[in-house]
Amino acid sequence: MPAPTHTRSHRPAADGVEIRLPWWAVALPAVVFAALLLMILSPGQAQAATADPALGQLIERTYQLLFR
Repeated sequence: MPAPTHTRSHRPAADGVEIRLPWWAVALPAVVFAALLLMILSPGQAQAATADPALGQLIERTYQLLFR
């Protein structure tokens, strides 16, 4: 018994197919990349948070209660 053959034909892509993106699909990643690059290049201007680390304290107390 012969093996089944693949019935789909492999056709080359049609000529003249054009893919268009909206302007924001190119601009948004470029702006985000620039912002992240700027934050990496100038870390000296970053400031630490002055508020109490409530979430950290909550996690620490939960850990202490669970693993006494």
